[in-house]
Amino acid sequence: MRRHAARKAIPLALLITIDCVASLIAFALCRALGADWLQSVLARGGSPDQQFPSVWFVPISVVLSLLVSGGYARGSQAQGSVRLLRGAALAGALGAIATVHTRAAAPLVLCFALWTVLLWISLAWGRVLSERILIGILAQARLAAPAILVAARGTDTVPGEEEIPYSERHYHVACVLDAEWFQAEEPMLAVDRLGALIHEKKIEAVIVPRRLPEAQLELLLDVCYTAGCEFLYSARAIEVAGVRPSIVWRGQEPFFEFATPELEGQQLMVKRCLDLIGATVGLVLLSPLFLLVGLAVKLDTPGPVFFSQDRAGLGGRRFRMYKFRTMGVGADTEKPNLVSLNHTGDSRLFKIPNDPRITRVGRFLRRWSLDELPQIWNVFRGDMSLVGPRPFFESDLEDYEAHHFRRLGAKPGVTGLWQVSGRSHVVDFEEVVRLDREYIEHWSIWLDISIMLRTIPAVFGRHGAY
Repeated sequence: MRRHAARKAIPLALLITIDCVASLIAFALCRALGADWLQSVLARGGSPDQQFPSVWFVPISVVLSLLVSGGYARGSQAQGSVRLLRGAALAGALGAIATVHTRAAAPLVLCFALWTVLLWISLAWGRVLSERILIGILAQARLAAPAILVAARGTDTVPGEEEIPYSERHYHVACVLDAEWFQAEEPMLAVDRLGALIHEKKIEAVIVPRRLPEAQLELLLDVCYTAGCEFLYSARAIEVAGVRPSIVWRGQEPFFEFATPELEGQQLMVKRCLDLIGATVGLVLLSPLFLLVGLAVKLDTPGPVFFSQDRAGLGGRRFRMYKFRTMGVGADTEKPNLVSLNHTGDSRLFKIPNDPRITRVGRFLRRWSLDELPQIWNVFRGDMSLVGPRPFFESDLEDYEAHHFRRLGAKPGVTGLWQVSGRSHVVDFEEVVRLDREYIEHWSIWLDISIMLRTIPAVFGRHGAY
């Protein structure tokens, strides 16, 4: 009880403390940017006559906003990112509304936007810092419940825990029990051995992340009930047609939900906001580079600067994707004659090293991935995302098997897990689909940032680019 109480109380106290410090840092940034109206609001507490110290108003409003928005609830990284943004937006709204009754009143939209953005950035960095502190100081075996993991040989982590920050994990694996063990021994000998392990290592939980026959489950349950152990049987151990279920509640009744992996509404909203900001900044900052590349393409060979093509986007919907032209005019009509040069052997991954159709400037653009820059316009329009699965041709859908369509559960991206995992060196279409599904199922803001950061060395290293 003491261990579990400490595991709840210590991280929560640390998070609240760091969030308070982060909110004061955001306030200091507002003052540094010349937001005198915000300083006046927080100094007066929303009343021209009543003094209210900003040092109290800021952290209290932020902590309450995070509590209301679920910012301190346990969940996956994607859920945590959305909750943090929701809490920052609520605190930003409180700050904006407070300007109405002050002499230093400012436009509500300006107040809300500035306070929300600065606060969200500060809180996000604060969460990274708190995670580091918890890993270094608190995430120790004595705080986590010791558990036996019934899994395949060589496994030493609890499936699903990788989606949760290490410092928030409830268990540490004290012993791994091979799932085939029950079949290799007499049932009663297996029961006796399991009971001895629970007693010897003071086990508090037995975790089964894979499907077991009913007879083995009954033996495990019997031992765990007798020993007073917690027994966890993963819903993902059940699989129907390649789809793993999750537990949802309808009223007071739990159900297994079988659904195609896809980004949820809140995640899509956050992702779209980040895409819009990133695309706008990219179009402005890269406009000189656009002019230089366009001039080089025009002077190299006759034909248009841009090349456009229909691709399959979110849900298989058609959209027009733009690139800088890297081939001669009419190169698409030569594709059927070059099938034998496709080094992947799969028409859905049509890649030709030293493609004879590529122009001199086009080869340079492809080596440095500069031909992809116009897709930022697709991101701005909403057809694509900065990060996501790579867009394929509509004609490829005819050769898709049922599980391949699950990669269409997110907008295609300018970069993605495939690009940073080898690009053209990944020649197995099943591996491409696996990477796309992994991205969709484990999406978070930090995953997008990680992929974009990994894209930089991938581009400069020119791995798999041709």
